[in-house]
Amino acid sequence: MLARTEPNTVGMSAERLRRIDGWMQGYVDSGKLPGCLTAVMRKGRIAYLGCAGMADPQSGRAVAEDTVFRIFSMTKPIVTAAAMTFFEEGRFQLNDPITRFLPEFRDTPVHVSGEGDAMKTEPVATPIMIWQLMTHTSGLVYGDRTASPVGKLYQSTGANFSQRNDAVLADVVRKVAAIPLHAQPGTSWEYSVATDVLGRMVEVLGGKPLNEILQKRIFGPLGMGETAFQARTDQLPRFAALFQAKNGGTEQIDPADQGSSWARPVTLFSGGGGLVSTVGDYLRFTEAMRRKGELDGARILGRRTVELMALNHLPGNVDLTAMGQPVFSETSFDGIGFGLGFSVVMDSAATKGACSVGELAWGGAASTAFWIDPVEEVSVVFMTQVMPSSSYPIRRELRALVYQSLVD
Repeated sequence: MLARTEPNTVGMSAERLRRIDGWMQGYVDSGKLPGCLTAVMRKGRIAYLGCAGMADPQSGRAVAEDTVFRIFSMTKPIVTAAAMTFFEEGRFQLNDPITRFLPEFRDTPVHVSGEGDAMKTEPVATPIMIWQLMTHTSGLVYGDRTASPVGKLYQSTGANFSQRNDAVLADVVRKVAAIPLHAQPGTSWEYSVATDVLGRMVEVLGGKPLNEILQKRIFGPLGMGETAFQARTDQLPRFAALFQAKNGGTEQIDPADQGSSWARPVTLFSGGGGLVSTVGDYLRFTEAMRRKGELDGARILGRRTVELMALNHLPGNVDLTAMGQPVFSETSFDGIGFGLGFSVVMDSAATKGACSVGELAWGGAASTAFWIDPVEEVSVVFMTQVMPSSSYPIRRELRALVYQSLVD
C-alpha cells in the first residue's frame, strides 16, 4: 500500500479532495472511461489516492492502486532523463548534431513539395541537434498523426515503433532516417518519433539495449520495480485492458492477459511510448524530478541538470502556439513552452487553466497524464486506458479539482 497522509498536514482540504471521487465516478458511470485512478502528492506525501471502475471489465477486476497501465508517451520524460545522465558525464552536448551518434541521418533531406515519385526535397539547412529531438523540433513526425506526404511514407515503409515483438529499434530508426524530414530542423513543433530516435542514441551511448540502460540509470536507483517495456507474468493479474472511445462509450482493443503484445517478450524498446507502469512507480519518478533529481537518497540527475530540462527550449522562447501547435490532445498550448522531455508552463494566465509557472507535464495516448508543480510542491498522476487522449478534457478538469483543494 502507498503511504498516505492526512490532507490538512500538507495544506489540502480532505472534503474538497473528495470531489475527485465524484468526478472520476461520473466518467465511469457515463461509460466514457471503464476505470481510472488519481494520485495527488504534496510536499512529498500522498494527500489523495482514489480509484473508480474496472481495470478489466470482462473479468470484473476493479482498478486498484497497484494496477499496471500502458503509459505510452509518459515514457518520453523518462527516456529524456536517462539521456541527460550521459550529458552529465560529458558524453554529448545538447547542440551536437545527432549524426555524431546516428550517422544514418547524415543524408536525410527535407520535404519541399509533392509526394511519391513527384516528391521534391532540399538539404537540411542545419543538421538535427540533440536538443531538437528532446523538444520535438527536429522535423520528424508521427506517421499515423499526419496525412502529409512524409507521414504517408512512414506508414508505407513500416517506420513506426509499435512493432513491439517483431522489430528492433536500430532497424526502425534507419527506416526513419531514409525518409525526408517534414520541416527544417528548429522551425516548427511537431509531435514525433523523436524520442524513439533519442532512445536509439541512448543505446549507442550506453552500448546496451534501452531497457537495460533505463533499469540501471532510472528504475533501479528510484525503486521503480513495476516499470518496464513488458507486463511480466506476475503482473498480469493486475494488468489493465486497453480501450478506445466509441459512440460516447468504449470498446476494448487490447486484452489484459497474455494475448496482449504488451505481455509478450519485447524486441523493440520504444523510447517514445513503450513502457508499462503503476501509479506508485510513476510518482517516484515525478517526485525525483520535483526534488531536482533525488529521491530517498538516490540521485539520478544533478539539480542544475533538472533546472536546465525545465526551461523553455523553443527557439525565441515562444510558446507552442507560436510554433504552430495551438492545441494538443484536448489542451490549449497558449502560454506553454517545451523543455527537455516535458511541456513547461511559461504564462499561467495565458493557459486559462489552473497551473503554476514552471509546471512540467505530459500525458500518454491512452489518456494517462501527470504534472509536477514546483511552486505548490504538487505532483499528480492520472491513470486510465482509453484512446485517444483527446477524447475528453480530463487534464484541465483534474487541474481545477486539485488546485481548488489547496487551503494553505
